[in-house]
Formats: sequence, structure tokens, C-alpha cells
Amino acid sequence: MAVHRDVLTVIGAGGIGHAIARRSGSAKTVLLADNDDETLASVVESLSAAGHQVLGHSVDVASAESVRGLARYAASLGDVTHVAHTAGLSPAQASAQAILAVDLLGVALMLQEFGEVVAPGGAGVVIASMAGHLVPPLTAEQEQALAHNPPGDLLSLDFVSRVTEPAFAYPIAKQANHIRVRAASVPWGRRGARINSISPGIISTPMGQQELNSAVGDGMRAMIAMSGTGRIGTPDDIAAAAAFLLGPDASFVTGTDLLVDGGVIAAVRSGS
Repeated sequence: MAVHRDVLTVIGAGGIGHAIARRSGSAKTVLLADNDDETLASVVESLSAAGHQVLGHSVDVASAESVRGLARYAASLGDVTHVAHTAGLSPAQASAQAILAVDLLGVALMLQEFGEVVAPGGAGVVIASMAGHLVPPLTAEQEQALAHNPPGDLLSLDFVSRVTEPAFAYPIAKQANHIRVRAASVPWGRRGARINSISPGIISTPMGQQELNSAVGDGMRAMIAMSGTGRIGTPDDIAAAAAFLLGPDASFVTGTDLLVDGGVIAAVRSGS
């Protein structure tokens, strides 16, 4: 007799996505999606070898059609009870245009499409970044546009389309994630589901190491040194936070951002 399994969809097969799938995927069907077929196949093989029931699926998070197809495929596998969106590009990896397409538009598309298939009692997390807390707040009008405009209109907003530097595109996209998640908590809530974001600090993933080896690496190391924990984060630190937000102990938590940065933002804001 076939055993019914709830579906955990993890979008992004990098270090954090892999850790979340490993931590939260037991006894579920894990649907792992990425646009890098080689990375995807490697992580699927690793999780399968560890005993997980896992399927790989190619996705372009900046394509509405691709994300819609992923959401429908996830729903065809069972009850979509958990969703973790970890896909993203950093300033050392891509142009401003690509960062905004993946990190800003991609999140908006996921929130929309999975908000239509997530099961009652389900939950989702979006991996944002502490960078979203390091830039000044947007105006009320800008926040309103990022919260409620259709996903396809977001990149053409005047204050978004003017951004040409990757170092500015990244924090703006991540601040937009916080805003979009807050707004999405209402329609997700109508389905009996929750949605939150996590803002990691400097995490030892391939992407994090690439940033540490870039021109901003010294500044990042200084932030780690000034933080309350004084250490770089691990993917498992983020997976633990995601497990809480996706689990029953967080049943009264939705529409908020959990800062998991080792105390960097606290040190910055306190003038330390």
C-alpha cells in the first residue's frame, strides 16, 4: 500500500536549501528545485542516499510560467504542507538586473503561486538576508507598491528599475522580500497557512564564501568580529530556524522576519 506523504518543496539547492531539506524532509516527499541541473542532481543524490524520498525539478524562479508549473507539480505529489524558498543571487555573482529578477521577482512569484496550492495548516519560509535591515526604510508609497503590485510589474517600478549596482540591488531586493512576505501572510492565512522570512547573516555556504573573497570581504569579516557571537553562521543554523517557523511551535507566527545573523544587526544598531 502506498504511504501518503506531505510535500516539502525547497526552491534552491544551495547550502541552505540542502540543509533545510535534510533537517525538515524526513517522512515527507521532498521536491527540490533549482536552475542548475548539475547541483540539483548532486543534492538529490546526496539526500536520497541519506534515506530521503526526494525528487528534482528544474525551475527558473524569474519565470511566472516556470514557478506556476513547479507549484502545480508539487500539488500533484500530495499536500503541499511546507515550502522553503532559498534561491538567490549575491552581488559577487550577478548583475543588478539578474539579482532583482531572481531575488525580488522570484520571491513574489513563489508567494503568489504557492499561495494558491499550500495546504491548510501549511507553512512557508523565504530566505531573505540581514542586508535588508542594513538599508534605510523605503517610503510608504514604495512599500505599498512592493507589497501589492502584481509580480510582473515590480521590476518596472521607477525606484527599482533605476538600480544598476549589484551592491544596491541586493539589499533592496531583500527588503522587498520582508515587505512582500508581510503582505502575503493575509492571503496565505485565508488558506489556513503561514508564511515568514528568515534573514541570515554571513553564512558559510559557497555563495557566502564567494562574498568573503570579494572586495567586500574585509567589511564582512569586521561585522562578524563585532557581533555578539563572533562567528560565521552555518547552513544548519538557518535550517534550525526554518524548522521552527515551518513547525507547529510557530503556529502563531506569520508575516514576520526572523533575523538569524549572530548579532550583527544588533551590534550595528547599538553603535558597537
